[in-house]
Amino acid sequence: MMSLFRKLMPREDRFFDMFAAHSRLVVEAAGALSDLLNGIELEKNCARIVSLEDQADAITRDVLLAVRRSFITPFDRSDIQDLIQSMDDAIDMMHKTVKTIRLFEQTAFDPVMREMGGEIVKAANLIAEAIPLLDKVGANAQRLSAIAEDVTRVEGRSDELHEQGLKDLFRRHGSSGNGASGNAMAYLIGSEIYGELEKVVDRFEDVADEISGIVIENV
Repeated sequence: MMSLFRKLMPREDRFFDMFAAHSRLVVEAAGALSDLLNGIELEKNCARIVSLEDQADAITRDVLLAVRRSFITPFDRSDIQDLIQSMDDAIDMMHKTVKTIRLFEQTAFDPVMREMGGEIVKAANLIAEAIPLLDKVGANAQRLSAIAEDVTRVEGRSDELHEQGLKDLFRRHGSSGNGASGNAMAYLIGSEIYGELEKVVDRFEDVADEISGIVIENV
C-alpha cells in the first residue's frame, strides 16, 4: 500500500540532480588520482582531490538534509542515505590516499599503482553512468544490473593488482641486509598506498551494491 501511495504522490526529484553532481566530482577526483599516480602535476592534483572531496561533502550534507525535509522521496529514505554515503566514502578514500602520499612525500609510483589508478577511473565512470538511470529504475533495471556486475569485475581486477603490487614490493624491499630499515620503510609506505587504492575500489563496489539493492526493491 505504501509503495502505491509513494508512486501516486508527487515526488522530490532534486535527489537525482544532487546524486549526479556528486558522481561528477567523484569522476573528476578519480581522474586527478590517476594523473598524480602517473606523475602528472602531483601537488596540483593532490590539492584538486582535497577540494573535490570538500565539495562532495557539501552535496552529501544537502542530500541528508533533503531526506529529512522531503515528504515523498523517489525511493526509500534509508536507500538514499546509504547511496550518497557510499559514494562519499569513495572520494573520502581518495582523500585519505592523498594524505598518505603527502605525509611520506611520495613523488614516484609503481606501474601497478598506476594500473590501479586506471581501474579506479573505470569504476568511477561506471557509477556516474548508473546514477542518472536511477530516475527510472524499472526501465533501466537491466543496464543498472549490468553496471553493478562490471564494477564487481573492476574490483576483482583491483584485488589482483593489489596482490601483485605487494609481491613486487616484497621482492624489491622485503629482503634484509645493508640499509634494511630503508627497505622496510619503502615496503611499508608502498603497502599502505596499495591498500588505500584497493579500498577506493572497494568503496565503489559498495556503491554498486547499493544500486543493486535499489533495483531489487523498486522493480
